[in-house]
Amino acid sequence: MTRLPIAVVIPTKNEAANIVSTVRSVIGHFTAVIVVDSDSEDDTRALAKAEGAEVISYTWDGRYPKKKQWCLNRVRTDIDWVLFLDGDETPSGELLAELRRIFLAGRGVRPAAFDIPLGYWFAGRRLRHGHTIVKRALLDRTRARFPEPADLDAPGMGEQEGHYQPLADPVHRLRATIEHNDLDPVRTWFERHNRYSDWEAWLERHPEVREEIRVAKTRQGQLFHRAPLKPLVSFGYAYFYRRGFLDGRAGLDYALAMSFYRWQIGLKTRELNDAAERLS
Repeated sequence: MTRLPIAVVIPTKNEAANIVSTVRSVIGHFTAVIVVDSDSEDDTRALAKAEGAEVISYTWDGRYPKKKQWCLNRVRTDIDWVLFLDGDETPSGELLAELRRIFLAGRGVRPAAFDIPLGYWFAGRRLRHGHTIVKRALLDRTRARFPEPADLDAPGMGEQEGHYQPLADPVHRLRATIEHNDLDPVRTWFERHNRYSDWEAWLERHPEVREEIRVAKTRQGQLFHRAPLKPLVSFGYAYFYRRGFLDGRAGLDYALAMSFYRWQIGLKTRELNDAAERLS
C-alpha cells in the first residue's frame, strides 16, 4: 500500500490510555508517525515506540514557538505536509480514503491547509448532533504557521497553542472526520477546561490580545466571540439549534458541560475585574 506523503505528528503528555489506538490508526498509512512527548510520567513513550512510532522529547522554554509550531519547525522537515493528531484522536476510514484521493492522484495540492471536522465522543458516546468543531489539522508547513499572540503571561495553556487556528491561505474543508475519543475519565475533561477557562478569562482582561486571537479563529468561533450571555447561547446552540437532544443523555451532558465552561470564564473574568478595581 502506497503511504501518504504526510508526517503525522502527535503531541502528547500522559496519554497512555489513548496512544496505542492513535498510533495503530496511522502506522502503515503515512510516510512518518512521530510522537512528540512532554515528559510523560506514564507509559506513553514506551507504548508509542512499541507500536512503531518515532518518539521525540519536547521541553517548552517558556517562549514562542510553542509546541505545534516547534514541531513544524523541527520535526521531519523533509516532509512538507503535517497532520496533527491529539493523543486521543484517530482518522476515520473515510478520511484516509479522502486523503488518498487528494494526495495520491498525481496532481498538485493547491490548499495550504485543510480544516477537518471532529467526530466527538463525550462520556463514552459519539455525539451525532450537538458538537460542530472543525480543526485546521492538516498543514503545508511551508505555507502555514501558528500565530504568536502576546499571551505568554496568561495562565491555563502553557506549552500549548491556545484556542485559535494556524494561519494559512487558501484553506479547504474536508468532509470526513477525525474521531476524538478520550478514554480517560470525564474528570480529565473538566480539569482541562478549568485550565482553559483561566486563559479565556485572562484574555477578557487583555482585549488587545483577545482581538489578535479572534482573527485566527474559525468563522463560527468569531461569531461566538461577540455573543452576549455566552453560557445560555452555548447551551441553546448545542442542545436545541444543533439538535443535541437527539444524542440523548450524552447530548444533554455535553451541552451542560460547555455551558458550565462558558460560565466559568465569565465568573473568573468578574473576579479578575473586581481584584483590579480593589488595587486601583
